[in-house]
Amino acid sequence: MMIQFALVMSVVVFLIAAVGFIYTYSIGRNQKLQGEYDTEINEKVQEHPYLRNPVFLAYIIAGGAALVSIIYFALNYSW
Repeated sequence: MMIQFALVMSVVVFLIAAVGFIYTYSIGRNQKLQGEYDTEINEKVQEHPYLRNPVFLAYIIAGGAALVSIIYFALNYSW
């Protein structure tokens, strides 16, 4: 009973993380810049704007943790 609850909650957490990531990504792409930059953006950040964004990294890490927990519970559950 408890394993089923944990599995369902893991799936729910993974779905929430995935939807949040997609929503944040779409908002970031559609946002129009207003005003000017105060300073130049580092070239490394310009080359990889999504990998250098902590919000996207948090979603990727949370999604990975949810996926690992789902796989762990699925493998350790005796069917």
